[in-house]
Amino acid sequence: QVQLVESGGGLVQAGDSLRLSCAASGRTFSAYAMGWFRQTPGKEREFVATISGSGSRIYYADSVKGRFTISRDNAKNTVYLQMSSLKSEDTAVYYCAARNGVVATTDYYNYDYWGQGTQVTVSS
Repeated sequence: QVQLVESGGGLVQAGDSLRLSCAASGRTFSAYAMGWFRQTPGKEREFVATISGSGSRIYYADSVKGRFTISRDNAKNTVYLQMSSLKSEDTAVYYCAARNGVVATTDYYNYDYWGQGTQVTVSS
């Protein structure tokens, strides 16, 4: 079992930056691929970024490519999402997720554990 706790959300202005963190507890952190997803009311959960267990493979949604950076520190059991040049359309609840297995994947149904989410609001 893995517990995930996100932090770092908040209210920012368009163009600002924000870093989300997700701390994991449980088994060997590097055994899990990690992902970030986001969701707004009435919409399906949307893929944002994913990183493999070793950190060697990374994928981004087209909507955030070039603005967001996912990274992980396996020694600290933490995955990060650095968000820059934020836009109002980035406003959402952001979720951290872990999957059993090191291969990164963009599909939310492949993830086994989820955090409680952290709200990011970008004002224009």
